[in-house]
Amino acid sequence: MPDIRDMDTLNSSEAAIQEKLSFDHFRNEVLKDFRVCCESRETSLLGRKEVLTGKAKFGIFGDGKEVAQVAMAKFFKPGDFRAGYYRDQTFMFASELATVEQFFSQLYADADVKNDPFSAGRQMNAHFATKMVDENGDWLELSNLKNISSDIAPTAGQMPRALGLAFASKVFRNVDALHGFSNLTNNGNEVCFCTIGDASTSEGHFWETMNAAGVLQIPLAVFVWDDGYGISVPKKYQTTKSSISDALSGLQKQEETNGIDIYKLKGWDYAGMCEIIEHAVEKIRDTHTPALFHVEEITQPQGHSTSGSHERYKESERLSWEKEWDCIKQMKEWILENALADEEELKAIEEQAVVFVKESKQRSWDKYLRPLKEMVQEAADLLKDVAHLDPSIEKAANDLLALREPMRRDILKTLATSLDLLGKGNAPAVHDYYTQLQKTSESLYDSYLYNEGPRSALKVPVIAAQYDDNAAMLNGFEVLNNYFDKLFASNNKVGCIGEDLGFIGDVNQGFSGLQEKYGIERIFDTGIRELTIMGQGIGLALRGLRPIAEIQYLDYLLYGLQPLSDDAATTHFRTAGQQSVPLIVRTRGHRLEGIWHSGSPMGMIINALRGMYVCVPRNMTQAVGMYNTLLQGNDPVLSSNALMDIA
Repeated sequence: MPDIRDMDTLNSSEAAIQEKLSFDHFRNEVLKDFRVCCESRETSLLGRKEVLTGKAKFGIFGDGKEVAQVAMAKFFKPGDFRAGYYRDQTFMFASELATVEQFFSQLYADADVKNDPFSAGRQMNAHFATKMVDENGDWLELSNLKNISSDIAPTAGQMPRALGLAFASKVFRNVDALHGFSNLTNNGNEVCFCTIGDASTSEGHFWETMNAAGVLQIPLAVFVWDDGYGISVPKKYQTTKSSISDALSGLQKQEETNGIDIYKLKGWDYAGMCEIIEHAVEKIRDTHTPALFHVEEITQPQGHSTSGSHERYKESERLSWEKEWDCIKQMKEWILENALADEEELKAIEEQAVVFVKESKQRSWDKYLRPLKEMVQEAADLLKDVAHLDPSIEKAANDLLALREPMRRDILKTLATSLDLLGKGNAPAVHDYYTQLQKTSESLYDSYLYNEGPRSALKVPVIAAQYDDNAAMLNGFEVLNNYFDKLFASNNKVGCIGEDLGFIGDVNQGFSGLQEKYGIERIFDTGIRELTIMGQGIGLALRGLRPIAEIQYLDYLLYGLQPLSDDAATTHFRTAGQQSVPLIVRTRGHRLEGIWHSGSPMGMIINALRGMYVCVPRNMTQAVGMYNTLLQGNDPVLSSNALMDIA
C-alpha cells in the first residue's frame, strides 16, 4: 500500500503543474491580445499614410478601440452574428475573420474577391462580411461559423438588421418546426453582437431598435464606443445627460419586467471588460435578455478619419488626456504591473507588429498592382504593333508604361484615345483587347445586383394559371388567406411579421385565423415601427429563413425605406454574391382616403430599391403566383397589392 504522504506530495505536485499551466495559458492569451492590439494600431497608422500619399481614396480606422474589441471578441462564438460599423478592425483581427493583408486590399479597392473577401473592392475600407451562401445560393452551416453581416456606412444603419439577426435566434428557439435546421442554429443560442459609435446613438434607428429589443427579449449585445465626440461635436450637444447609458436607464430590465441590461465599462480596462463581458454575454445567450455595453473613455489617436485633424476641435487638455489614457498604453502598464511580461518582451511585440503590418501592406499592394501592370504591358505591346499607323501611338504606349502605379482607367483611356486616332477597323487586336477589358470591368463592378445563379427569380419556370369553368368566385383576401394557409403548412421557414397582422389577421384579413393555427412565433404582431419591422425581416432572411414583413399601407414605406434601400437592396451586390436577403415586403395602396392612404410613390420606390424586385399584381391569383416564384429565389422584393383588388 503506497504511503499516504507520497500521495499528498504527488497531488501537490500535480496541482502545482496545473496551476502553472493555467497561468501560462492566461499569460499567453493576454500577450496574444496585446499583439493583436499593436498590429491593429499599426494598421491604422500605416493605412492613414496610404491614403495621404494617394494610394487609397479615403480611410477610416479603429485606433483607440483596440483593447475593448479584443475583449469583446473573446466571447464571440461559432454560430454568433455581428452587425457592426466601420471601426471594428481589431475585433475582426482578434476573431481571425480578417487579416491585415485583406484589410489593405479593401483599402486599395482590390476587385479580386480572393484579396478582398469582404466586398471585392465594392465597399470602403473596414466594411466587413463573411460568406453565408455558396455559389448555388444555398446557405452554409452558419451554426458552425462566426458570421459577419455585411457592414454599411450610413450611421446606425446596422441597428435594424442587428435586431433581426437576434430575433431569428428567438424564432429558432421557440418554433418547434425549426429545431431540425441544425445547419442554421444551435437551438437559438446565438448572440448578435452589434457595435455603434456613441454619436450615432442620436439616430432614430438606435432608439427604435433598443425599444424593440427590450419588448421582444432577444439575444442582442450592443456595444457603444464612446470617444466623447461625433466628428467635432462633443457629446453634450448630442446625448441627454451626456451619457447614452444614463439616457436609456428607463429601459433597464427589472424583476418581472421586460427591458434591457445596461453595463458601463472603461475602454482601457482590459481585465475589467473581460470579466463583465464574459458573464453578461452568457446571460444574453441563456436568457435572451438584450444588453447595452456603454464603453466609455475611448480615445481616437488619429481623429475621425483621413479627412481632417482632431487637433482643430479638441483642446490641449483633452489631447494630453487621450495620450495618457490610450488603451494600448494602459494595457501595457497593466501587464507590467502584474508581471505577465517585462518591458523588453513587450517592446519586441511592438517592433514585430510594425514589421508584420508593413510586410502585409506591401504584399497586398503587390497583389493589387501586379495584374494592372500585366494589362499595361499587353496594351502597350498591342499599341506598338500598330504605331506605324500614327506617330502619336508609340508615345501613348510609352506614357502608359511610364506610369509607376497605373489604374484600370488609365489603360482603358489610353486604348480608347488610340482607337479614335487609328480609325475604325485599322487595329482589330487593339479593339478586341479594349472590348475584353470592358467586359471584365462589367463583371468586376456591375455584377450581382440580383442573384445570377440557380436562385435567380427570373430562372423559375413559369406555370400559367388555369381556371375551371365552374370555379367559384372568391374575394381577393380569401384567395390570399387560402394560399398563406397552405404556404405555412408546407414551408416551415416562412414567417410573417407586421402591425395588426396576427390577432386580427391583418387589416384586410389575408392572415385571418392563421396565427391561432400556426402560432405567434411564426405570425407575429409588432408595434408601429416600420423601420425595425424591415430590420427584423432582413435579419431573418440573412439567417436562412423566408420572412414576409408587412408595411400596412404603401405610404408608410418611407419609415422603412432606408434599411431596404441601403441594406437589403445592396447586400448581394456589396458582398459580390456571398450574402443574400430573400425578404418579401408585403404592402398595399390606393385606398383613396386622403394623401397618406392613397399614394403610390412608384418613382421613388423603383429608383431607391435597385437590387429589389418590385411587384404590383393585378389580382390575388397573380399575387399568389408571384409569391411562389419569389420564394424559390434569393432576392428581396416589395409586393404591393391594390386594395381595389382585395375587397
